[in-house]
Amino acid sequence: MMELQTKPDFERCMKRVEAWFEGDLLDRPPVRFGAHNVQYNTISAEASRWPDLRARWFDAEYQVDRHLAGLAGHAFHGETFPLFWPNLGPDIYAAFFGGQLEFGEVTSWSHPLIDDVENEAQTAALLFSEDNTYYRKLREMTRIALDKCAGKSLVGVTSWCPSIDCVAAWRGPENLCMDLLTNPEAVKRLLDKSVAPFRKLAAEFHADLSAAGQPSVGWMGIPSLMQSHIPQADFSNMISPAAFDEFCLPWLVREMDGIPRHIFHMDGKGVAMHLDRLLARPEIQAIQWAQGVGHDLPIMQWIPLIQKIQASGKGVIVDLQLDELEPFLAAVRPERLYLCVTAPEAVQPAVLRRIEKWLTNRT
Repeated sequence: MMELQTKPDFERCMKRVEAWFEGDLLDRPPVRFGAHNVQYNTISAEASRWPDLRARWFDAEYQVDRHLAGLAGHAFHGETFPLFWPNLGPDIYAAFFGGQLEFGEVTSWSHPLIDDVENEAQTAALLFSEDNTYYRKLREMTRIALDKCAGKSLVGVTSWCPSIDCVAAWRGPENLCMDLLTNPEAVKRLLDKSVAPFRKLAAEFHADLSAAGQPSVGWMGIPSLMQSHIPQADFSNMISPAAFDEFCLPWLVREMDGIPRHIFHMDGKGVAMHLDRLLARPEIQAIQWAQGVGHDLPIMQWIPLIQKIQASGKGVIVDLQLDELEPFLAAVRPERLYLCVTAPEAVQPAVLRRIEKWLTNRT
């Protein structure tokens, strides 16, 4: 078990997370403080240092140093782990095959590479290469982070999105919807191409982390002593369960093959249409429920869905606002639960005590 200067209770917290992965409850559910995707809310105040935004994103030394500087003065309560997450944006995996990313302040995006799914020249040009600019930059950023963050912070893997979300980036979501109807076999060939290098690529990055004594951890900030992965299919909120069975699930299964732990990122009620199919997959240990915003808040309307996931024997990760904590604890059981609570650092110890009291009162 590694040691972190920034988190003296690291070993105890890891035991709590490992118990959760195995479907057990050590002493309380794991609790992570801070909302997911918070990194997309942080804007650099040093823009004049670089000629453009791409140069800032590609400055690996700066990205790691900025992370380490941000650790100062912070306490990492509960299962909140200091984590440097090598990140060039959500379409990074699709860009490994020859696309170009455009960089904004807090995220990046790609443009479709295929005008016509039947254009053989365009589809043949989609080739993963270790000489790809984005792949090489990600490897560099990871190596620098492993060196500089040793003993101070975890280092994670980027957000891999092979399978249907990769094809949606190549083709464009609207075009892909039509392709499913008009040329399904061409879509399946693209899906095959999207997953082909993934297992080797994921294994390489995992080996880098393991060699440095690091656990396996992705953008959710949930570390694992075994290799883990966060599969997703955000595009599936636009298609029927039958189409999910035909165009998503088989490639998700191939994507997960050979990796022992998976937390499926379920992005909203559209993707939740396919929950039963995902709960039936033994490869998936847990579901991250991301309910969205607006009318999809507050969390209490989703209690039946959360209870269904718990009853299936899988873990469930839930985002809570601080004022939702009391009614939520009154409605659910602690087993297989992982809480992500948005709360000021000053009150986080009190939140942990409240959750411990919740369990004491139940026994």
